[in-house]
Amino acid sequence: MTPEPQPFRSPLMDLEPHWIDYNGHLNLAYYHVLFDRGIDALFDTIGLGEDYRATRGYTTYSAETHVCYLREVPPSARVYVTAQIVGLDAKRLHIFQELFHADGWRAATLEGLSLSIDQNHPSGGPKVAPFPADVFARVADMAAEHAKLPTPDRLGRAIGMERR
Repeated sequence: MTPEPQPFRSPLMDLEPHWIDYNGHLNLAYYHVLFDRGIDALFDTIGLGEDYRATRGYTTYSAETHVCYLREVPPSARVYVTAQIVGLDAKRLHIFQELFHADGWRAATLEGLSLSIDQNHPSGGPKVAPFPADVFARVADMAAEHAKLPTPDRLGRAIGMERR
């Protein structure tokens, strides 16, 4: 029997004391830090991490993110991040992440778009470029598994206020 596909899950992470704001909970900036650490773990797993930059001369840059803060994270919390690839093409990677308390409740979501960057592009300097074929194939394999997952409930949200 084949196991059900799952989003990627980071290791558990502890909060650092200076991340707690004067309201007594995780400051909004550090939600981003936790999401970034979660994406680093994913990227290491699929070959887009620091070693990729050092050995291949490619990296990724964030082009856009959208965070939804759903629940306060208390000072003593341990958390983890899940990541689901929801879109991929030759130069772009669309990922949906969720931040969970170790007890299983969801604290926040982040939807992001990353770009494939050739650090040594012939035109000079970093430039958006297609993923190398072997790397694209590895990421596409995970994307195909993640395509079997349900569409995240907060995917594609936009900020807006109803006019009265």
